[in-house]
Amino acid sequence: MNNIFENIILDKENEEFIDILKKPNIRIERIVSNGQKSDKDFWYIQEENEFVIVLEGEAILELVDKEIILNKGDFYNIDKGLKHRVKYTSLKKTTIWIAVFY
Repeated sequence: MNNIFENIILDKENEEFIDILKKPNIRIERIVSNGQKSDKDFWYIQEENEFVIVLEGEAILELVDKEIILNKGDFYNIDKGLKHRVKYTSLKKTTIWIAVFY
């Protein structure tokens, strides 16, 4: 058995992305952020849907027309093709996300 909170790396320079499950139509990833955010003019435009949930910490997703504030336990579904970016993750507290790409 594995635990989502095991082997958390506290790295202020690099965000950690670990595939938990990878199958042809779905991928589940653990993301560990320590203040990382998208570059100023960078936007994701993905070809798959992405469901994210914050297990610890806090983050802000930025869409073209609004911001989504995510605290512990909050989740959001990002439809494929939706322009978005990570505006903020906490510098004081590690943010642990689960992302489900489908």
